[in-house]
Amino acid sequence: MANRNIIAGLDIGTAWIRLVVCELKAGDNVPQVLTMVKKPARGLRRGYVVNIDETTEAIREAVADAERTLKTRVRKVILGIGGVSLDSRITEGGIIASRPDSEISNSDVSRAIDASETNLLEMNNRRVLHRIPVAFKIDGEKVLGHPDGLRGSKLEVKTLFITCLDQHLKDLVRAIENAGLSVEDIVASPLAASLVVTTKNQKTAGCTLANIGSQTTSIAIFEDGLLISLQVFPLGSMDITNDIALGFRIPLEDAERVKKGEGEPIGTKKKLDEIIEARLSDIFEFIERHLKKIGVAGLLPAGIIITGGGSSVSNIEELAKNYFKLPARVASATIATSSKSQIRDTAWAVAYGLCAYATEEGGDESFGLKLVKGARGKLWSWIREFMP
Repeated sequence: MANRNIIAGLDIGTAWIRLVVCELKAGDNVPQVLTMVKKPARGLRRGYVVNIDETTEAIREAVADAERTLKTRVRKVILGIGGVSLDSRITEGGIIASRPDSEISNSDVSRAIDASETNLLEMNNRRVLHRIPVAFKIDGEKVLGHPDGLRGSKLEVKTLFITCLDQHLKDLVRAIENAGLSVEDIVASPLAASLVVTTKNQKTAGCTLANIGSQTTSIAIFEDGLLISLQVFPLGSMDITNDIALGFRIPLEDAERVKKGEGEPIGTKKKLDEIIEARLSDIFEFIERHLKKIGVAGLLPAGIIITGGGSSVSNIEELAKNYFKLPARVASATIATSSKSQIRDTAWAVAYGLCAYATEEGGDESFGLKLVKGARGKLWSWIREFMP
């Protein structure tokens, strides 16, 4: 594969490891999938690495399968990071314009974001993954759009910082390195998924992307085209499966099929609906509480977009509409393959979104994402400290 632009996205979930290897051809911003590999994850709980050797071996098996298909080595991956240690917070900072003519430069924008980062509190054992500006002011007046090129003496910025636990990130990177790979970039999983399952119009109007995974549920909230909040909760679709297994006294494998509406029905439909609705209500309550906390509950016209393995739960759209009193739908992802066919399974959204993120524009025209892609220095200098 000499001289080919090959990109690999690695999504390490609690239940599954998904690896997507793509090729980006000249003049094409859409990564074409060459191979997709799914392997059971091992050594993780709610996104945390609890046994690094098991996690390493699971990654190694996924990569080996991809290499057999490609007939070449996969050497680098873009890592998607999720788990309950992931969260976001907003702080503000300001600087005085550096140029004599008071024109705001890109350097001034970066310095203002740096200033807001110094105001982050309770960062012991945490690491900043992404810095996303969500609002600017020049001399106290709100700026609509990009501040660079405008004139003023003082630039203020409100910045969203996506953070995770140091140890969590170290363990994942070390497991990948132990599997014979190097980490080319690191992206918060909800941000990666949003690139392939939400549209620019949805993000501009305002929406919540809810990824219901096996043991966690993550949300990414967008308004005016920008990510304004990200949060992960310690409940997922496996909790629904467990409740069904207990309620009907059946094996977990049978409970999983029942949850998805597959196979023969067990017990009464009323009892099954009550079990599913009760646990989904717990998940929805976490989401609603956070929406209220940041002041956007009931105020997102594009509503709730549901993805992840839990999106296959029967009747989930209707339950979400009734709970949030907002539009709700199960997301669809368009994943382009090298054979010109398309894959629409959103369980692959994070892994494919990591590849989309690696393209020149990351699949998105927002100023915030461009700054995310240009503000990695501190993270990488930190990673080099513990890598061999």
